[in-house]
Amino acid sequence: MSSFKDKVVVVTGGASGIGEATAKIFAAKGAKVVIADVDEEKGKRVVDEIRRSLGEAMFIRVDVSKAEDVKNLIEETVKRFRRIDIMINNAGIPQKVCLVHEIPIEIFESIINVNLKGVFYGIKYAIPVMLNQGGGVIINVASALGIKGSPGLGAYSASKSGVIQLTRVAASEYAKSGIRIVAVAPGPTKTPLLEKMRGKDIASVTQPKIPLGRIASPEEIATVIVFLASDEASYMTGSVVVVDGGETAT
Repeated sequence: MSSFKDKVVVVTGGASGIGEATAKIFAAKGAKVVIADVDEEKGKRVVDEIRRSLGEAMFIRVDVSKAEDVKNLIEETVKRFRRIDIMINNAGIPQKVCLVHEIPIEIFESIINVNLKGVFYGIKYAIPVMLNQGGGVIINVASALGIKGSPGLGAYSASKSGVIQLTRVAASEYAKSGIRIVAVAPGPTKTPLLEKMRGKDIASVTQPKIPLGRIASPEEIATVIVFLASDEASYMTGSVVVVDGGETAT
């Protein structure tokens, strides 16, 4: 796979789970990585681990539900590194299982604000930088639940379906400007987010539905994200890449 030497990569939700795994792989391949997250303690831990492995990373505290936070993230990254080659819109929050009519309005709004608006802000503020520099790659982390849906997870499924459609529209708008935009739709993955949604006994809840018979590791999803950002995926844009162990195929 391509080296990312001297590439500048921003990863929202980079303090844990898929975001953490993605940031570490990019750093190991030579990228300068910006970890963006609301969890300052965990974010700085990831930065320290990358630096101990002789990678280059920095942390910026960001609440992606706030447009000004995301705008500041982009501005601070450009101030430090002068460019953004790859933007990974990964930050997201879970939903506890609940029928649609029982979802509290404030919970629905918070999920949309983080999972969908957060991706929109990431695209909105990264695009001008990429237009100015002549290109770039944006990877949006959606979910298999944005394709298939799941009873009890209406707000989460709606937010991730929105990410998929936003990806498709944006990809078509900016392709001729040298900007590729792709969505990754993971299935159940062993992350803190899944534990919050499904409880500690994740495997017994999810495995019967998955043809491969297990949930993914964060690294398995991260490897696909890194591939999509590489030159080997140069003909891919507007795609929704499902990484779910076959769950949506059944």
